[in-house]
Amino acid sequence: MNQLKRIGNILAPEAKKGDDGRDQWGSRASFVLAAMGGAVGLGNLLRFPGQVFANNGLQWFIPYLIALIFLGIPVLLLEIAIGQAYRGGCAIAYDHISKRTKGVGISVVFNGYAVVVYYVPILAWIMHYFRCSFSSPLPWDGRGEDFYYGDVIGNVDPIPGSFTGTGGVASYASYPGTGMVGETVGWLAFVWFVVWLCMFKGMGLTGRVVYFTMGLPFIMAIILIGRGTSLENAGAGIKLYFGEWHSSKLGSGQIWQAACGQIFFSIGVGFGYFTSYASYNNKYANAVQDALIIACSNCLYEVLVAFSVFGVIGHLRLFPDEVGSLGTFTIGFLTYPQALAQMPGAQVWAVLFFFTVMLLGISSSFALLEAITTLVTDSTWGRKLPRSIVATIIVVISFLLSLMYATEFGFYLLDAVDTWVNGLALFFVVWFEIVCCTTAYRYKDVISEVGMPAFVIYHVGYFGGHVSGLAVAHTVSAGAGGGVGLGLFFVGLIISLFIAKTPGTLAPRFWSKNTLVSRLWWLSFYSGNQLRRDLNATVAENPKNWRIPVFWAPVLKYISAPILAIIFSFAYPSFHALRNDPLHIFAFSTMHLVMLAIAVGFIFPRWFDVFIPVERRGEADGLTVPGVTIGEELTAQSSAVDTGRGIFGKEMPHVTNYGNGDDYAVKTAY
Repeated sequence: MNQLKRIGNILAPEAKKGDDGRDQWGSRASFVLAAMGGAVGLGNLLRFPGQVFANNGLQWFIPYLIALIFLGIPVLLLEIAIGQAYRGGCAIAYDHISKRTKGVGISVVFNGYAVVVYYVPILAWIMHYFRCSFSSPLPWDGRGEDFYYGDVIGNVDPIPGSFTGTGGVASYASYPGTGMVGETVGWLAFVWFVVWLCMFKGMGLTGRVVYFTMGLPFIMAIILIGRGTSLENAGAGIKLYFGEWHSSKLGSGQIWQAACGQIFFSIGVGFGYFTSYASYNNKYANAVQDALIIACSNCLYEVLVAFSVFGVIGHLRLFPDEVGSLGTFTIGFLTYPQALAQMPGAQVWAVLFFFTVMLLGISSSFALLEAITTLVTDSTWGRKLPRSIVATIIVVISFLLSLMYATEFGFYLLDAVDTWVNGLALFFVVWFEIVCCTTAYRYKDVISEVGMPAFVIYHVGYFGGHVSGLAVAHTVSAGAGGGVGLGLFFVGLIISLFIAKTPGTLAPRFWSKNTLVSRLWWLSFYSGNQLRRDLNATVAENPKNWRIPVFWAPVLKYISAPILAIIFSFAYPSFHALRNDPLHIFAFSTMHLVMLAIAVGFIFPRWFDVFIPVERRGEADGLTVPGVTIGEELTAQSSAVDTGRGIFGKEMPHVTNYGNGDDYAVKTAY
């Protein structure tokens, strides 16, 4: 018995503990590989080639790289930094941004959980293909669509709905199939068990597992690239990928929207697992460098592995002008399997391919599940149970919920939920993440310096510009929408600048040259910049660590957020064409729960205190001094202040005279 325990501790060791008693990754490599496991998944291997196929040519990489720099990396850095600095999952991390933004953390977790519940059924279909890969001949050879839709999916065709001549709903779609698909249920149970095995004991076990679930797919990817590019006529496919240039496509909004969506989906921000994983990191780890490694490795993986898929596309002589688009499921379950069946040693290549896809899916699945597991184990009531019990309960509930995707209408339900998680909930939640972190963070500092009226009017212009600009863009034209949005923003900015109080605290460097510029600093840039400085006090405390750059917060608020708002705005027009489908109505309505959670958290912040440990409630509610990094030492040295203007924007303990040039000073990085 002792020998078995010893073996068990080797395979699934107890996690290391940090100074605060929290579980901690065994090494930096464990964290990076686990985070990459969440990022690198089916979206890299299957979705990316489909997006490139629809926008073939080198010009694709221009919007792709721009989206990576201005969207993917900044948001990824935000999620990793707050998890690491605040040593808590999503609810705790966003409670530190503001006590009213806990709902954002809950919504992020909801997104990840909604995805994993339908992600595992996709892996069950992959396991069906994996089992059949040992057959000779391969059972899908010559009957790819029949095998996929009939043998694997096993869904009954729906009866479509219809619209009236005036655009109303004449009849709703119906789904006659209501039974369960037996083999899918069986593989579903198996995959959930494997997911449970990978994460039930915490970071000690997960830190070991990721070396296998991430290391082996990288090796297999190299093998698949070699095989795919060596197929007959593979060069024609690779030319589609890397050997053509269509500058005219850059003028189309489609390629820009596709590139932004791909970066977003493939990196995996907005699902909670980066913040959750980072909370088990060393508090003083190099978060900026880790974020860049994860984002760039994710993109490098999908760019390289796409050579294999495009080799197959060339081999099968599939060209955009002839076949239109290739979706994720089409590539994974029809295109690639069809090519595998034509290769010498087809069974070997099929086993390798589906095993690779399975491993990538498993690593993404337990990463997605980690967000809700951390949410529960962080809470006071959740900590009363061993992590293994919490993980078991969550996996059992998740298995039961995922059974709805193993029904004879499950494929259509999965398609509907996937559409609105990724098209509506995800973009909205990350947009809200950004605006909260760059607006709500230490907002009282801003109000104390410029006044409440100026603060409110500025942000009415900012948020009103988003909403009204997009509404006009969809009803009139993109140009008119852009004009209205920018116009409203600048009107709010100008009014707020003129009604604002004169700040009593000096803005840094250039921004302190005159009163209007100083007001602009406090209204437009203070919150995000102060978050950067406060995070740097932790994640860049080690002089060798990379610092979060000064342009990070402005990029988030004024570039990333508008991009996300634009993409999110397409959700409602898209739903209009699907409003006669009950499954899409269900999914579309359910995804609005993220908005409800955010609203409840904002109006009734204490309702979500159940997810915050008692000893950490109010941890971020202490008094702050405008322009001063949290934790910096206050001194009573008079020599630093001789401007005749006070630097304290609010009352401090032992400081009652402020704002009048009295004998106080603060150590500050400005």
